[in-house]
Amino acid sequence: MDYKDYYKILGVERSASTDDIRKSYRKLAMQYHPDRNPGNKQAEEKFKEINEAYQALSDPQKRARYDQLGSEYSNWQQRGAPGDFDWSQWFNNQQSGRGGTRVEYGDLNDLFGQGGFSDFFQSIFGGGMSGTATGTRTRSVPAYQQPIVISLQEAHDGALRSFQSSGRKVEVRIPAGVKTGSKVRVAGAGPEGRDLYLIVEVAEDVRFEREGNDLRTSVTIDAFTAILGGEAEVETMDGKVKLKIPAGTQPEQVFRLAGRGMPHLKSAHTKGDLFVRVKVRIPKQLSSRQKALLEEAARQKSV
Repeated sequence: MDYKDYYKILGVERSASTDDIRKSYRKLAMQYHPDRNPGNKQAEEKFKEINEAYQALSDPQKRARYDQLGSEYSNWQQRGAPGDFDWSQWFNNQQSGRGGTRVEYGDLNDLFGQGGFSDFFQSIFGGGMSGTATGTRTRSVPAYQQPIVISLQEAHDGALRSFQSSGRKVEVRIPAGVKTGSKVRVAGAGPEGRDLYLIVEVAEDVRFEREGNDLRTSVTIDAFTAILGGEAEVETMDGKVKLKIPAGTQPEQVFRLAGRGMPHLKSAHTKGDLFVRVKVRIPKQLSSRQKALLEEAARQKSV
């Protein structure tokens, strides 16, 4: 069995914070998501690998166990890799003696077309998700969880996802207004008929910054429009709109477009606002006529 470097897969250092790991995962997952790469088997395998790495490193207990294994594996390599690495001590048998609890872990076969986790992952973590408990004692079994990455536009509009689970097609509607960290419950869609919770990751959008249900963006206008007034075309989640620019608009002035933000999760008809920051572009070159007019305006100012 080969060792898998999950830090390298996610492109982060071993000292990376949980937030750094999440950001890198979100970026890579959007890049290699099967919906963005239809029919691309290499992208599908990469997406599966990225998801597996995130499952291991986003959970503090799994990450600690993985780091301990990595230290042992590194020491073995530095010793010249004598013999075969002893994997047996790392296998996740999780079985105590008489009167204990034995846990058998499942996997998420075919979820979002990804297939199950690798032998390496399942040997170390037992599938990485929840499972069934047997033995003389029982304990509650948490639901299966699976991260899902969506765009900001999908978070605004709502999205539909379909996947295969236990040989059947399951369709899930992601409601409008979800945020990163939102959970979407899919009853009975997990392995062995358990509930599945989709943990939403909303990818960053180059056009907007999100603050709760409000959005922030910027628009650039020329100096003449700022002085005299006019209109500017502004991107919104529903398409482009005209923003009225009053005469005398100042650089960095912010305008509010009510109801042009993100929908409220529990009331999709209620939306936040869009705040537009105006940037003023000063011309680097002027025609002789423009220069003469500005000089005349400057003289009038001093009168």
